[in-house]
Amino acid sequence: METLSSKLLLRDPLPVPCVQELVKSSLSTVPLRYVRPDQDPPFEFTDASAEVPVIDMHKLFSNNFENSELDKLHHACKDWGFFQVVLAVRSVIEAFINIILLIPFLSDQVINHGVSDVLIENVKSGIQSLFNLPMVEKRKLWQRPGDVEGFGQSFVVSEEQKLNWGDLFGIFLLPTYLRKPHLFPNLPLPFRDDLDAYTLEMKNLGMKLFDLMAKALEMDSSEMRELYEEGVLSTRMNYYPPCPQPELVMGLNNHSDASAITILLQVNEMEGLQIRKDGRWTPVKPLPNAFVVNIGDILEIITNGIYRSIEHRATVNSTKERLSVAMFFTPRLDGEIGPAPSLVTSERPALFKRIGVADFLNEFFKRELNGRSYLDVMRIQEE
Repeated sequence: METLSSKLLLRDPLPVPCVQELVKSSLSTVPLRYVRPDQDPPFEFTDASAEVPVIDMHKLFSNNFENSELDKLHHACKDWGFFQVVLAVRSVIEAFINIILLIPFLSDQVINHGVSDVLIENVKSGIQSLFNLPMVEKRKLWQRPGDVEGFGQSFVVSEEQKLNWGDLFGIFLLPTYLRKPHLFPNLPLPFRDDLDAYTLEMKNLGMKLFDLMAKALEMDSSEMRELYEEGVLSTRMNYYPPCPQPELVMGLNNHSDASAITILLQVNEMEGLQIRKDGRWTPVKPLPNAFVVNIGDILEIITNGIYRSIEHRATVNSTKERLSVAMFFTPRLDGEIGPAPSLVTSERPALFKRIGVADFLNEFFKRELNGRSYLDVMRIQEE
C-alpha cells in the first residue's frame, strides 16, 4: 500500500487567499489578480435539441428501452462529452408497501440503480456546513506543504497567474489507504459518515456507467473493469461566493478533467457550469435529482478518441453563493493508460501514447489548468 501511495508526488499549489473571507470585507471591486479580461462571454442555446442529453438509468436496465437508451448514452459521450443522469425515483406508494413488507429501503435502491434522496440531502447539508466552519477550524483542514488535499486551491503554479473566484476542499477517498490521517478522520460528524456512504454509492454508479460504456463501444468489458475496480476516487467540493463584478472573473477557468469520468452534484440551485460546445459556451441547467457526468482526458485516451473530454468552466454571480461537489474516477495507481487494444485497428490506429497512471496524474498537477493542453501532450504526432 505504501509503495502505491508513494507513487503520487503531486505538486502542492502556491498559497492563495480564501475568497470566502475576502467577500466578508464587502468588496466593491475585484482585486486585480482575479480579473480575467480575455474570457469568452457565455452563449445560451435557444434550440432545445442542443441541450445536454439526459440519460435515464432505469431505461438502461429495462428490456423495452435498453438499446435505445444505450445508443443515446453512446452518442452523448461521443458528441457532447457531457450528460445528465436521472436516477430511478420510488413512488410514495412503493415506499409504503415496502415498509409494510419490511423490505429494506436500500435493497430497492440497488435494484433501481438509485441513490437515496436522504443521503444526497445530508451530503449537501454537510458540504454547506463544512465551508461555513470558522477559519480557526478550517485551518486544521488546510492544505499542507507538499500536499494538494484539504482547503485551499489547486493548479496555482506561479505568483503571476490569475486566480479563480472560489475555494475548494479536495480529498482522496478510495482506496481508503490514500486517506490522510489528519483529514478524513477529522471531518465533522455526521458529515464524515455521510461522505463515506456517498462515496460507495458514487463508486457503484460509476462502475455501472463504465460497464455500459464498454458495452456501447463493443469493447472487451474486462479492459474497463480491470482499470477501475481498484481505481482511485477523489472529490473536489467547490464554493463560489457572490462577486461584485462577476463578468470579470471565473469561478473555475476553462479546462478538461484528468479523470476518466467526473460525476457532479449541484449542492444548491444556482447555475454556473458551462461547457464549450461547437466553439461556444453554453450553460448546463441541472435537473432535480440528477447528476452531471462528463468524460475526462483519461477516458478519451482509453477509448482512442471515440469518447471526447470537453472543456468546461464555472461562472459566478453577484447575488448568491454556488456550491457543488465533483467525484473524479481515475484508474488504479499501478495501472497504465493508453488506447484499449480492442479499440485500435488498422483503420483507427492508436492516437495516444501509453503512460503510467501515477505519472499521468503527477504531470497533470504540475500545470496550470488550461483547456485541453495536457491531453495534446499525450497525442502521437504524425511524422
